[in-house]
Amino acid sequence: MSYLTPTTALGAALCALAFSVSPAFADQFVEAADNAKIDCVLSRGELTRIALIDDGFANVSKIASAYPYNDFTVTHEPVRGDIYISVPPQFAADRVGFFATSKAGYVYKFACRTAAQEASQIFVTNPALKTHEAEDWEQAAGPDEAAIRLIEAMAGDAVLPGFSARAELGLPRKTGGIEVQLVAEYSGAELVGQRLVLRNLGKEPLDLAADREGPAGTIAFAYGRDALRPGETTSAFLVFRKGGLE
Repeated sequence: MSYLTPTTALGAALCALAFSVSPAFADQFVEAADNAKIDCVLSRGELTRIALIDDGFANVSKIASAYPYNDFTVTHEPVRGDIYISVPPQFAADRVGFFATSKAGYVYKFACRTAAQEASQIFVTNPALKTHEAEDWEQAAGPDEAAIRLIEAMAGDAVLPGFSARAELGLPRKTGGIEVQLVAEYSGAELVGQRLVLRNLGKEPLDLAADREGPAGTIAFAYGRDALRPGETTSAFLVFRKGGLE
């Protein structure tokens, strides 16, 4: 695989995937930032485990009830840093609220409904944790090395430290006899990588190795193959800084 120097524009349309909300009886997955309010459902009469992915709870603050028998309790599990919430069946309110501070220093406000359901789990992710990891990796690798390794990771269906990867399905765009479609995007602290599919719709072979010009604004790009015969497809990989292409 050769790595090419970008100079010209290449169009690609982006279409984000939609994600449905988890049902109340399933594990709940929540993405939250520092100081965010987290809506969730706690099991009434059963335990609810709340875990911070790649982090852990350091402290939980709640108002103590004047009637302990009618209050919810929070148990901190120090090994993993999870907390367990117990809401008694006779709990008067239909909502529970408390604040929590994580080991990494993030604060979350929990405002949760209660429901008569089996024991459940809530998993909370904070994108800032990954951003810091990606930032450290990018700085250690350097811009050129980071771009090359990001292309290699995309080609091998791997994810670099701190990067997030998601499937994207862009509308196919035609430029002459070439059809281009975005299929995946990888995001770090400063770098973004895109994986595209190229289709040769023409009647003549395409010499991709001779094409030394890529989209303006990209740091690096590469093709999965050096040549593309009529009707064949291959992958293309772009790396650029956050903010988009020119």
